[in-house]
Amino acid sequence: MTEDLLQTASDWSVQGRGVAIATVIETWGSSPRPVGSQLIIDKDGRFEGSVSGGCVEGAVIAEGQAAIEDGEPRVMSFGVSDEQAWSVGLACGGTIKVYVERLG
Repeated sequence: MTEDLLQTASDWSVQGRGVAIATVIETWGSSPRPVGSQLIIDKDGRFEGSVSGGCVEGAVIAEGQAAIEDGEPRVMSFGVSDEQAWSVGLACGGTIKVYVERLG
């Protein structure tokens, strides 16, 4: 699946869609997706892949769009004790860190 996502990201970039990629870089405890899971995002908020089984992807997509705009990478952390994680639905008892960067 990773190769397909990277090909899709390349295709989107060639089409001028502006692309960011989000990658799970760390997990602890029960987490929805393993390290290395990826999500690609275009400037209009379209996406493919998954970094959290859906529970925090809205926040990751928004940060991906911001990364496309400003070119700055960022690390996002979500955990059961994080108020933001509860608001976006990460109640699985673990934590995840997601690295988000613009491609190209």
